[in-house]
Amino acid sequence: MPSSTPIPIRTDLAFRPAPGENGNAAASPKSAATNGTRHKHTRSSYSESSPLTAMSRNNSLSFRPLKRSTPSPDKTIAIINASGRQAASLIRIATAVGYKVRAQLRNLEGVIATEVASNPNVTVFVGELYLRNKPDDKRDVTAHGHLPGIPVNHALISQLFNGAQLAFINTTFYGNEIQIGEAIADAAKKAGVQHYVYSSMPDHAAYNSQWPSLPLWAAKHDVEKYVRKIGLPATFVYTGIYNNNFTSLPYPLFCMELLTDGSFKWQAPFHPNAKLPWLDAEHDVGPAIIQLFKDGPGKWNGKRIALAYEYLSPLEVCRAFEQALGRRVRYKRGHIELKVKIPEGYREQLEALEKLFSVKNEDPRRQPPYFGDMDLESRCPDDALALWEGPRGLEEYAREIFPLEEEANGMTWMFDDEGESEFEGTTEEHVENAGNGEDDDDGDDESFDEGLVMRGLKRDEESWLA
Repeated sequence: MPSSTPIPIRTDLAFRPAPGENGNAAASPKSAATNGTRHKHTRSSYSESSPLTAMSRNNSLSFRPLKRSTPSPDKTIAIINASGRQAASLIRIATAVGYKVRAQLRNLEGVIATEVASNPNVTVFVGELYLRNKPDDKRDVTAHGHLPGIPVNHALISQLFNGAQLAFINTTFYGNEIQIGEAIADAAKKAGVQHYVYSSMPDHAAYNSQWPSLPLWAAKHDVEKYVRKIGLPATFVYTGIYNNNFTSLPYPLFCMELLTDGSFKWQAPFHPNAKLPWLDAEHDVGPAIIQLFKDGPGKWNGKRIALAYEYLSPLEVCRAFEQALGRRVRYKRGHIELKVKIPEGYREQLEALEKLFSVKNEDPRRQPPYFGDMDLESRCPDDALALWEGPRGLEEYAREIFPLEEEANGMTWMFDDEGESEFEGTTEEHVENAGNGEDDDDGDDESFDEGLVMRGLKRDEESWLA
């Protein structure tokens, strides 16, 4: 069975901050611009020179000299959705150790896209993976299913694979995901790609007819079947829930809502005692994928990998946040709240997810496995640790990175101690149950039409679950 114990992570390693202009550690741009002070959550696995182009204390080329010279890999990786969390993590690590990258970006907006485009080891192809037959077609292209008049951008995909020997592909719901995924696989095979790593997810209905399919994951499942059908030398990674999904901004499902007393509340439909797989996507996807490429298809061809480093219940997640932040964190089991405008494809996903992880289920043992396949889920975190042994756990993320991301998004709670003084680190379980939600506000108000875009140092566009 998967381990429910959070992974022990050393925090006593020597850490030498990057020098500033006067030989001192560079200060946070935001902090320096305000009152010259730093909040208590300042020790970070991110580089001080940039909160995004960071490498772990465990593997930083900036802070740890190489033990021996190693030859640079003479290979090129094709990557799509390059501003997504998984892809960006891989690009940082891959280019740091010598790989070349050919990366598709939807546009050049945002911090991550700028970082990728300015990397000298990355050739960028800007454009969507779909086309609109009519220039005035303003339809939402994220809806699941057939999209007439929205064909695949075969020209861009063909260009992307010119000269590439490796590929990391994480398709998204922009355009017909199945058609795009099949076209990408065809292009990779035509180009002679030696190892194709696809970020897949399950179709739960394929494992149990009583379970509903989640549209976005079912599409990935279909793409995986096609990749296997055409005989690409491929490996399939199933990523756990991103630690980085949490935010106090009112996004659905992973909103860590800041309450007036300084505490936090997380509301979701998951059973409070049912285990879920977790992953720090920005920190740990890159190193794991690099190891897959190093080992090659001789070891990993056709295999599925559970890429998650912790297996925690919602209550354990909240306790990790409590320990990290020194604030009360309560879990409320309830329906997914929609307070902002979201893409139609993601709305469909959330509706299905709420049925799959029903709040009416009182037995944690009856909650469907997140990865659909219990055998795959039982390999958390062993599969992931076989690839990369320096992960960032959820408590470390909550302590070091969550406040920085919140600050970058305009939050200021980390600069005050309100709500922290009474917290004594108790292990009491804080859980509320919203019942069947019959009396809940359905959220159907004007805020739905306004939308919400994350702004600040972190990123200008949030890639939903990418």
